[in-house]
Amino acid sequence: MTEPAARPAPKKARTKIPKTIWDLVFTLLIPILILTPNVLGEGIGVASLLGGGQTGNIRAYLLAALIPVAYVLWDILKNKNVSPVALFGGAGAIVSGALAFWYVDGFWYAIKDSARMYLTGILFLISAATSVPLFRIFLDATTITESPEDRAATQQALRDPGVHRGLVLGTVVFAVVDLIGGVINSVVNYQRVVARFGSDAFNAQVAEVNAIMRVPGMIVSFLGVFAAIWFVQRAVKARYGADASIFEPAKLAQKQRGETPTLKS
Repeated sequence: MTEPAARPAPKKARTKIPKTIWDLVFTLLIPILILTPNVLGEGIGVASLLGGGQTGNIRAYLLAALIPVAYVLWDILKNKNVSPVALFGGAGAIVSGALAFWYVDGFWYAIKDSARMYLTGILFLISAATSVPLFRIFLDATTITESPEDRAATQQALRDPGVHRGLVLGTVVFAVVDLIGGVINSVVNYQRVVARFGSDAFNAQVAEVNAIMRVPGMIVSFLGVFAAIWFVQRAVKARYGADASIFEPAKLAQKQRGETPTLKS
C-alpha cells in the first residue's frame, strides 16, 4: 500500500503587535529618542547627525514633532478611517504639526505644548451651545458597526430633550477636564523646560516632560471621557429605565417601541 503523503506542518500564526504599542512607539518613544542629546553615545545624538549645534537641534525638534503627525495621518489613510473621531484626531495632529514651526521657549512654549488641549476644550464648550454637542462624535463612533435600525435608535435617543441635556452637560464636563489637563501640562512645561529653544538642554527637557506627562495626560483624558459618558448614561436611564444604556441600541429600540426587552437565556 502506498503510504499517505505527509501533511505539511501548520504555519505558526504571527504574533500581532497591538496598535496601542505602535501608537506609543511613534508618538512617544521615537520622539524622545530623537530629542535625547546622547542617545547614540556621549555627545552623539540625532541632532549631531542632522548638522549639530542650534541647526541640528532645531531639525531634531521638528523631526520629533512631525513623526507623530505623519504616523496619525498614515494610519487614517491606510485604514481608510473617515469616522468623525479619526478626522478630529487627524485635524488635531495637523494643528500640532503646524505649531512645531512656532519657535518659542519659556512661557509661550508651555502654552504651545498644551494648545491642542486648549483648542479642543474651547471647541467642545462652544459646541455645547449648539444642537450638536461635539461629544456626540464619540458616541456615534460606537455605533458604526451596528445595524441601521440600532443606529437609528441611538440617534433617536440622543435627540430626546432629556438625553440631549445630559449630552450637553457631558460635553461641558469633557471640555473643562481637557482645559484643566492643558493647564497642568503648561505648568509642568513652564517649570521644567527652561532652556533656550534650539539648545541641547531644551530638547532634552522637552523629551523629559513628554515622558513624564504622557501617562498622567492619558489618565486625565480618560477621566473626561468617563465623566461625560456618566452624564449621558444617567440621562438615558432617567428617560428609558434603569436597565437602559446608550451602548445597547437594540434594547433602546425596544423601549422606544414600548416593548419589554427579551431576556437572554
